[in-house]
Amino acid sequence: MASSSLISFSSLSHSLFRFSTKTPLTPIPISLSNKPKKLTFFCSSMASEVPKESPLNNPGLHGEEPDEATKGYFMQQTMFRIKDPKISLDFYSRVLGMSLLKRLDFSDMKFSLYFMGYENPAAAPSNPTERTVWTFGQKATIELTHNWGTENDPDFKGYHNGNSEPRGFGHIGITVGDVYKACERFERLGVEFVKKPSDGKMQGIAFIKDPDGYWIEIFDLKAIGSVTSGAA
Repeated sequence: MASSSLISFSSLSHSLFRFSTKTPLTPIPISLSNKPKKLTFFCSSMASEVPKESPLNNPGLHGEEPDEATKGYFMQQTMFRIKDPKISLDFYSRVLGMSLLKRLDFSDMKFSLYFMGYENPAAAPSNPTERTVWTFGQKATIELTHNWGTENDPDFKGYHNGNSEPRGFGHIGITVGDVYKACERFERLGVEFVKKPSDGKMQGIAFIKDPDGYWIEIFDLKAIGSVTSGAA
């Protein structure tokens, strides 16, 4: 493959320039319609070797090293508004195995924040302020926001989950050890499914709903590798 590409490039150089030992190289115009076909193959072969994640394949992607000013940035939280903290805390702790890292109550504005995550809360400082700072230093937490009174309001219709029109936000994702065993357990616990791992074309991934209807993708590393291999 490499040798034929080099030959094509050599042929092109002879077409573009007439060599003389006594005179400088003189360009000879060629029609684009007559350009060697093998050059096109050579260029496309090189392009196909560029990773999909390269800036060459992703217009707008910053191609240099991250700005020094962003050093230390990381994804810290995703916020969900919830209707009833009692129900949501049970789901995220008992069903998904998260811990409550920190609770903040804003009495003047009548709302509370519950930060859920997979960090060990035993590692948190005992001082309330220091524990808040510690919590905001943990990666990938869920911030459950409760506006007081919604749990007892008969007229409250719930929150938009982003998966009905107009669509926007989609879901969060949880990695598990075995997607099929995890979903068998979810079924026993009465969790609502959007998609079970054996449903549809994308075998091996599932979607469940939390108590407020937000979607959560469930997958294991083996399944996600298999499902996405054709798109990688």
